[in-house]
Amino acid sequence: MRTRHFVPRPVAALTGLLLASALTLTACGAGGDSGGASSAQDKAAAAGPAEAADARAGQEGAAGGEGGEGGARKATAAPPKLAQNRIIRTASLTVRVKNVPKALDDARAAAEAAGGYVGDETTTRDEDGGEQTRVVLRVPVERYDAVLATLQGAGRLLERSSKAQDVTDQVVDVESRIATQRASVARVRELMERATKLSDVVELEGELSRRQADLEALLAQQASLKDRTSLATITLSLSGTPVRQAEEDDDAPGFVDALAGGWDAFVTMLRWIAVALGAVLPFAAVAALLLAAWLRLLRPRLRRRGED
Repeated sequence: MRTRHFVPRPVAALTGLLLASALTLTACGAGGDSGGASSAQDKAAAAGPAEAADARAGQEGAAGGEGGEGGARKATAAPPKLAQNRIIRTASLTVRVKNVPKALDDARAAAEAAGGYVGDETTTRDEDGGEQTRVVLRVPVERYDAVLATLQGAGRLLERSSKAQDVTDQVVDVESRIATQRASVARVRELMERATKLSDVVELEGELSRRQADLEALLAQQASLKDRTSLATITLSLSGTPVRQAEEDDDAPGFVDALAGGWDAFVTMLRWIAVALGAVLPFAAVAALLLAAWLRLLRPRLRRRGED
């Protein structure tokens, strides 16, 4: 005779209740996920076209990151690329030379030989007659030290100052922002091609103009950083000996100068004596004629009268 085992009714009811609760929670979770996705899409649709493009690009990037797990592992495994140091070098020199124009020509030649060029140039003359020239030279960073040594050896160095500014982080930041801005411009252009409403086209054109202006500003900043980091700036100030001081130094008397001065005085005296003789000679000639006439004519007559 077969024995039957009966499960108590309270236990069976509790088991059914637990299964129903599990099924209800699963359905709610699925519905919540679909609702969240639909709400995100609704928010993206309610936003402007440009913001919708950015949101769509972010969702695609997140999906690509989840699906491309192997690519992310490869990127993580690759060693990071080190950025080259970008340094802005500037220097200022003040040199006193004997001949300012010649020293200026030599400075120009040194800059051009190094592969650089001459920038601003200013020449003035002070009250004492001294000539001063200020010139700005742009030379490659690789020849910066050599050109600097050549310039300061052109005469007597009065003042020198140099500065090095590291802008590597700024260069990297600008390059990253340029890449992001280019991608943003490309997304807006893609939306313009798909747009069908005139209002959307007008809005996208304004957004495109704004983003292109930002991109051009970043490109100009990048070009400026490249110019300042590839070419060093040297400001050279050349000053000559004042003319009055040079004349005073040249007029300092010496033995040769005294001898030359004495000879000049002697020659000058002889010249004045000759001039005086030339001036007196006509009067002396007339006086001699009168004296000769008196001795030959008047004196004998006077003697005869005296004898009579």
